[in-house]
Amino acid sequence: MRILFKTSYNDDIRLFPDRWTLAVYAALLALAVLLPMLLDEFYIGEVTNVLIWAVAGLGLMLLTGQTGQVSLGHAAFLAIGCYTNTILIEAGLPFIVAFPLAGVITGIVGGIIAIPALRLHGIYLAIATIALSILADDIIVLLDPWTGGVSGKFPAVITIFGLEIERWTMPVRFYYLVLVVTMICTLFYRNLLRAPLGRAFAAVRDSEVSATAMGVHIARTKVKAFGLSCMITGWAGTLMGYYAGAFNNETFSLVISITLLMMIVIGGLGSIHGAFFGAVVVAFLPQALSIAKGAMIGGSVAIPGLETGVFGLILILFILFEPMGLYGRWLKIRTWFELFPFARKDMFRRQKSYLKTERLR
Repeated sequence: MRILFKTSYNDDIRLFPDRWTLAVYAALLALAVLLPMLLDEFYIGEVTNVLIWAVAGLGLMLLTGQTGQVSLGHAAFLAIGCYTNTILIEAGLPFIVAFPLAGVITGIVGGIIAIPALRLHGIYLAIATIALSILADDIIVLLDPWTGGVSGKFPAVITIFGLEIERWTMPVRFYYLVLVVTMICTLFYRNLLRAPLGRAFAAVRDSEVSATAMGVHIARTKVKAFGLSCMITGWAGTLMGYYAGAFNNETFSLVISITLLMMIVIGGLGSIHGAFFGAVVVAFLPQALSIAKGAMIGGSVAIPGLETGVFGLILILFILFEPMGLYGRWLKIRTWFELFPFARKDMFRRQKSYLKTERLR
């Protein structure tokens, strides 16, 4: 898609490009705050699930969409964050201390793992992260005294300044907790994009050779990206554990890693909005398939692999016809209306040429 040359950097420096954008996001936030008054507890639980997936998507988006490093092992970091938070609370730390620490510890572990792993590129890095996801399953079983092994663990009750929060008996309180975490992670991501480090991430993604020429330390930048990505993912893993109510070595499987990658591709790589759009698809598609199957052939009939097959078909269609995802499609529609009647179809033609230095990556 062709982009107009910049005449001002105000849109990049400001947190919100203009007042209209600020008003739209303020309205969305107000709607999110008032949502428990409009929906029953079942749908509040589904929206909570969407927000948790969105936080996990932001974590992977920072690494894959913003820095260009493919990862199929982020389920391992979801597990690290979830188990770390539970172990810290069992050790006597309050939730308000254990929860941030769980993310920080997950980020440190991710940064250490990234030092050897990020020497790889492309498909080789993806294979290495798959191995990490598979190893996490065995490590959880081996660390039975801390993780509970195959029997699993139950998340500790959340207590914040004397206020108890529980997923099943107090879904509205849990929803507001997840909403606050989602807002913090989104603002952190947005401010990171405005910082020099975020611009270094984008430079590494677009061309490592050009980034090196501009003075970006490639290895150090990749490690920072992996660490920050794992930190956000660890927080999402903690919330997933509370949402599930119980977790063991099978909760955070390789399928979760693949689903996360599919989610950000469908939503739109390299954008905050893409994480939320993809989360809506991942969270609500199983419900939509269940309703459609019940209406067509009856709810008692089981179709093995239906969800996986539909997810795979959607991913293939997006890769072939809309590589920029749902958010990219929205940008095209918005641009078409902004330029109407001068918009042309060739404006959105896909670029099929690559830098010579990047073809073998």
